Amino acid sequence: MPTLNKTRTAIPGGQRTAPADSALRRLRIALTVFFALDGFLFAGWVVRIPAVKQRTGASTGALGLALLGVSAGAVATMMLTGRLCRRFGNHRVTVVAGLAMSLGIALPPLAGSAPVLGLVLLVFGAAYGGINVAMNSAAVDLIAALRRPVMPSFHAAFSVGGMLGAGLGALVAGQLSATRHLLLLTCVGLLVSLLAGRALLAHPAPLAGPPATAAPAATPAPASAARGRYGLVAVFGLIALCTAYGEGALADWGALHLQQDLDTGAGVAAAGYSVFALAMTAGRLSGSALLQRLGQTRTLVAGGTTAALGMLLGSLAPTLWAALAGFVITGLGLANIFPVAVGRAGELAGPDGVAAASTLGYGGMLLGPPAIGLLADRSSLPVALTTVAGLAALAAAIAWLTRGAGTR
Repeated sequence: MPTLNKTRTAIPGGQRTAPADSALRRLRIALTVFFALDGFLFAGWVVRIPAVKQRTGASTGALGLALLGVSAGAVATMMLTGRLCRRFGNHRVTVVAGLAMSLGIALPPLAGSAPVLGLVLLVFGAAYGGINVAMNSAAVDLIAALRRPVMPSFHAAFSVGGMLGAGLGALVAGQLSATRHLLLLTCVGLLVSLLAGRALLAHPAPLAGPPATAAPAATPAPASAARGRYGLVAVFGLIALCTAYGEGALADWGALHLQQDLDTGAGVAAAGYSVFALAMTAGRLSGSALLQRLGQTRTLVAGGTTAALGMLLGSLAPTLWAALAGFVITGLGLANIFPVAVGRAGELAGPDGVAAASTLGYGGMLLGPPAIGLLADRSSLPVALTTVAGLAALAAAIAWLTRGAGTR
């Protein structure tokens, strides 16, 4: 079979040949499936956290420390995944990480105590961090070849997967134990990883397409300009961190908040994350149109402000329906902030910028939930969840203050 690089023969006008377009479409579909699988498996785990908490007998604070295992495993893997991708290729690492995550999700319900839970979550977290870095790196390669900004569509697939995973969890919460449910997800994950992995492994990573217009020879940028670019990358990484903190908080603590503080059943509590994921999906699917209408700065500011107001309602509302409405508003607000921040970092510093902002963002998603657990032990879970609103507002403020330098 000819390789992708050989089929991508340029023709007049900078267009690609039909075989190359077909190969890129297959790669895009396969990557979309991995993004969706990531969200599906992660949501399947988080909606069963209340059941795992009950099985281990852990306090809220002990559970928060155990959840730190996910963070530690993910962060450690993110530091190594770049090297693995350079050595073995983004596609291979994505497939291996997908298989590892599918196996790792079966481990948490087997833990009999909070310390053991923390150890098994190190394994799950390592796989989660690895697949996120690898598939985002593969997406960067594919976007360069397509020459179209399709990153929001991949993140929308993650949200769709999260919605489906949470919805399935809500349906089976009363019928299947957490052990059987997560073992079922292992089987699904292994099958999907093998099938979608065939498309990734069948072709090497695509090469970037030719530039749209001829550019003059680049002049080396002064050191001060380079420092300024990477300073802005750090700013956008901070914005991504602030908003991903909220996504991770709702994933790990949203169901427990509804069940513990508002006395809902396990199925209804699991549905809380599902409506949040649905709102995130709807927001990301409409993200391109929103960006064209408002621009980057207004999209970031409006999103952060909306998420802050929504989370105040979701965390402090005394009734179930008001809390669910707050979750929906929060999801709509957070939907496009992470993709815009990461995309802008990529515009400033290329793939290195994407990697730096993504690492900060996922760090917020993974480190936030344990912090909320510790705060909940000192005060209460609703009060701890208001920190999501505070960081969303901070993201909006940062975006507004840096509007002249980093966004349009």
